[in-house]
Amino acid sequence: MSTFERYLTLWVALCIVVGIAFGHFMPGVFHTIGAAEIAKVNLPVAVLIWLMVVPMLLKIDFAALSEVGRHWRGISVTLFINWAVKPFSMAALGWFFIAYLFRPYLPAEQINSYIAGLIILAAAPCTAMVFVWSNLTRGEPLFTLSQVALNDAIMVVAFAPIVGLLLGLSAITVPWDTLLLSVVLYIVIPVIVAQLVRRQILASGGPAALERTLGILGPISLVSLLATLVLLFGFQGEQILAQPLIIAMLAVPILIQVYFNSGLAYLLNRMTGEAHCVAGPSALIGASNFFELAVAAAISLFGFNSGAALATVVGVLIEVPVMLSVVAIGNRSKGWYESGTAVRRREQEADLSASSEAVAQATTRP
Repeated sequence: MSTFERYLTLWVALCIVVGIAFGHFMPGVFHTIGAAEIAKVNLPVAVLIWLMVVPMLLKIDFAALSEVGRHWRGISVTLFINWAVKPFSMAALGWFFIAYLFRPYLPAEQINSYIAGLIILAAAPCTAMVFVWSNLTRGEPLFTLSQVALNDAIMVVAFAPIVGLLLGLSAITVPWDTLLLSVVLYIVIPVIVAQLVRRQILASGGPAALERTLGILGPISLVSLLATLVLLFGFQGEQILAQPLIIAMLAVPILIQVYFNSGLAYLLNRMTGEAHCVAGPSALIGASNFFELAVAAAISLFGFNSGAALATVVGVLIEVPVMLSVVAIGNRSKGWYESGTAVRRREQEADLSASSEAVAQATTRP
């Protein structure tokens, strides 16, 4: 993890301050930026989002999908968490905390928008930063790569229906035309472009050239994210200054969701006997959100000056410190994890299989 990535929360906090200050002292500039739209797509934001998302997607090798079967238990657990638990648990938490418990303290006209932002955040699977988190847990790289590639492939077809379903259940009007346009603009096209560019780079310069390219584009991606946040808080500044506790209240369901999903994934992997080097990344992928996509979708669907956009930004704000705490919990509990009956049984089976293969090879030698 680069120094820039390690202190992402600090940079996000600075963007909040800068954005609020700019929005207060230069409101005309932000109104001009907000009006630069074609077919409900804000052009400055579209450029920034592409600069955010494409470098992240360049890291994904869809050829890794051929290795999915090697860790089918961990893959199954992670898919269950990502697509059957996370979006729906976040919707439930949003309904309870935002629509009920915190309702008297939030602006009434933004309640549904906050819930929509939380749903969008949870429906967008893991960010490419999980490669960093996985490495910190000494995770199996092939599992992490194949799981992220599979998630992104599913996201192309599942993101819009899940978001539409949960927004509908929340009695929020679903702007289907804008939602589908967002999927095409910020998922389908970037995935295709990233894979074409990745293939070209590998063909011309090999893995070393790809690493150099990612080293150049990585900071550009994060700077674009931070620039987008400055714009967001420029529009949201007056509302935040009036009610600063909004961010803290929005963080509550996000924090609960992260620890709940990561813990559930960790326990299910232990119950199925999956190795710790798979369970760690599985828990992290299950907890992480593709916040770059979530911010883009929220802006496209509800606008800069919406509670939905603010809710996704809170997800960005807490991503790094919370995920590092999940990494620490996973590393410290490794002994407990490996003492599980199913894990020990699978290790014994693996050792027995390896011994049998060694004996078979020895007996076939001349």
